[in-house]
Amino acid sequence: MDSSKKRIKSSRKRVNILKVTEFRVIAYLCRIMPSWVNPDMLTSTGILGSVIIAIGMVLGVDNPYWLLLSVVGFAIQWFGDSLDGRLAYYRNIPRKWYGWALDINADWISASIIGLGFYFYFPSWKVVAFLFVVAYGGSMILALMRYKIADKYVIDTHLLGPTELRIIISIFLLAEILFTGILWKFALVGSILLMIINFSDSLQIFKLGDERDITEKAMKA
Repeated sequence: MDSSKKRIKSSRKRVNILKVTEFRVIAYLCRIMPSWVNPDMLTSTGILGSVIIAIGMVLGVDNPYWLLLSVVGFAIQWFGDSLDGRLAYYRNIPRKWYGWALDINADWISASIIGLGFYFYFPSWKVVAFLFVVAYGGSMILALMRYKIADKYVIDTHLLGPTELRIIISIFLLAEILFTGILWKFALVGSILLMIINFSDSLQIFKLGDERDITEKAMKA
């Protein structure tokens, strides 16, 4: 593996199913990216994708075919969110802590915007939008806790990462066009499962924190 690919891969640890294919696509896109495109522009593009997702869902209330716009929005969001940090590493211009802080804020803004789209789309199940934001926000907090305690920044939930999640949601958006009502059921079940996973991960992080406390006390002693 050449040095540029190593720089792209070093930005974060990935354990998701599509990590190999995704890495190859990202490496190719980094090579052909115009020089005038910078990482901050890609971060903004990712947020713009979230806005498009929400707009598609709001318009989809009257015509479900507008949900196709939301699918396009997820593709745009992936493009911006996946390439911003990787492009910085590829060009050897990373700003580790600035980029990390910006990425976390962009993810939270995007999750809130998408949650707002769910809120307007679900006529009788708006609580699902709340559960979605809570579950996604909880997973973000756990990632930060794990990074602080174990020095491992992992954005994937077991074998599923943001890319797989975007694909799954897009599939259900397409299914919603033909089978109205399937989307809120998926969002409800998915949010509950994510909260259960968050609870399990919390217990693991508590254990890691306890082990680190014991180690640090022993070192001081």
